[in-house]
Amino acid sequence: MGWTLLILLVVLTVVHGNPTVTVRSGSGPTVGFNRHPNSVPLGEDTQTTTEVVEEVMMTGVLNPSHYPARRAATVVQHYLNTRYGSPYRWLFLSTVNSGSAEVGVEMDDQHTLGSVSGQCSAELLFPGGEGQNAPQVQVSCEGLCQSNTTAQEEAFYQQHRASNNLASGSNIPDGYGHMEPSMKPFWQLGGVASSFIMLRESNESTLYNMAQVANFTQLETEKDQLRFNYHVLLHEMISQEIIHWKLLVTWSPEQGVQVLQTELQPKCHHCEAPPSTTN
Repeated sequence: MGWTLLILLVVLTVVHGNPTVTVRSGSGPTVGFNRHPNSVPLGEDTQTTTEVVEEVMMTGVLNPSHYPARRAATVVQHYLNTRYGSPYRWLFLSTVNSGSAEVGVEMDDQHTLGSVSGQCSAELLFPGGEGQNAPQVQVSCEGLCQSNTTAQEEAFYQQHRASNNLASGSNIPDGYGHMEPSMKPFWQLGGVASSFIMLRESNESTLYNMAQVANFTQLETEKDQLRFNYHVLLHEMISQEIIHWKLLVTWSPEQGVQVLQTELQPKCHHCEAPPSTTN
């Protein structure tokens, strides 16, 4: 079965501090997820997927207290990250207010130089049938790319393009939820790159976030592209599974983020999600 999940109004924010994202509409209560996006929601949804599907089929409305509303918005978030993400632009979601058969997405693009908003309309379809097919997302946005992170991105690019000291790092964030400021662009780049995987792997019964950059290593620059090997931990929040992936990632201000290779790692049955980051 193929069915469409849509959110009425979504506000997403580019990470430069603690995530603060709101999804709201003109009426109805606001349901908050005012935590780090990697935190684990315990006991928030007692309905089964079948029950939720039946409710949506009858009413055409997603209850914002149920994970499908947040999941649908998160899939759109992953899609937009694959299109617009960078080491200084990482979109995320933290709250859902309502869901219905039509969607408007308002991007609140905040960074150290100020903020700008743009409105988007989006349609999300989870294809039916056998096999794993990525959700189909159609988004039309106005004003999304007006925020200016060019200076930050160019400085980062020039710093690492011809550096004799190739960057590397591990356990971002660490076991206490902290990271060095110099590691934040690499953390955000890992989050954007992970969106390529999370978008591809998402279906009606999943909700993905990146939990941690286990490690990354910068490789020699090729064709003016910064190149990195990433090992990331993805948190599938419905099953509570931590999934390891290795990625070959390239980035430049002109070409954006590209994920050239992906490799699923063996399951880690004792792994737990790291604590939330703090600033």
